[in-house]
Amino acid sequence: MATVYNLARHDRNGEFMNPSLQSLLQAVDADKARLDTAQPLPLHTLEALRKQFTLEWTYHSNALEGNTLTLSETKDALEGAAAGGEPSRERLEAVNHRDAILYVEDIVAGNESLSVQHIQQIHRLLLKGIDETQAGRYRERNVPAAGACPAPIDCSQVPAQMAALIEWRAQAEKMHPLARAAELHTRFLKIHPFMGANRTIGRLLSNLDAMKAGYPPAIIRSEDRVTYDHALEGACTTGDVSALTLLIAEATQRTLTTYLGCLGSGD
Repeated sequence: MATVYNLARHDRNGEFMNPSLQSLLQAVDADKARLDTAQPLPLHTLEALRKQFTLEWTYHSNALEGNTLTLSETKDALEGAAAGGEPSRERLEAVNHRDAILYVEDIVAGNESLSVQHIQQIHRLLLKGIDETQAGRYRERNVPAAGACPAPIDCSQVPAQMAALIEWRAQAEKMHPLARAAELHTRFLKIHPFMGANRTIGRLLSNLDAMKAGYPPAIIRSEDRVTYDHALEGACTTGDVSALTLLIAEATQRTLTTYLGCLGSGD
């Protein structure tokens, strides 16, 4: 029996959800149900799609944070194509993000409950070869407001707030998975536990949570940077995650459309 989520109201503060968002979530769930019914897809199809999505997810996520590698250059980096000399920071960011995706997939496959250790390991993977001294370590100083969110909490509160984040997630099962993914991203970003890579980790955690619920990854495109920034700003400052949920739902639907396009194709 399909799980029924409360889509009529905003799960965090009881406000009515935007009707267009409600309709989109229902459409996404219908596409997901269609894909679930068609499983299993041929192994070669699944592997080709997994490779495609890993590349696109890595390229767009890094581009959102200023990485200038093109999609083709990102592909070369992931395939180990020689670039001459030591790998650049941007190529390391590509390889590290790919490795973080693989780690997320392992967590999903093992049906492991999210932990602070998982989050710290994701940070270590992202900073491997880039900043080993900070990799996996919570920040030890305060940082000013930057980007979408207000000034993060005092650094002394980070461990307790990260523990509270994990506790919140354990109690949020009744939320629609994509709304919960947006909420998790927002709550994590407001804590800002690390000196760098927080937004990247936020997107990885968002997808980890949705993937555990059976959804494919939501790839927020680099061309949607302004929309993403505004959605994060609204979520962080007002607590309303509707715009971010909408963006995640749209991205999830794109991935589902790609999957569904392979049904019956024999590819």
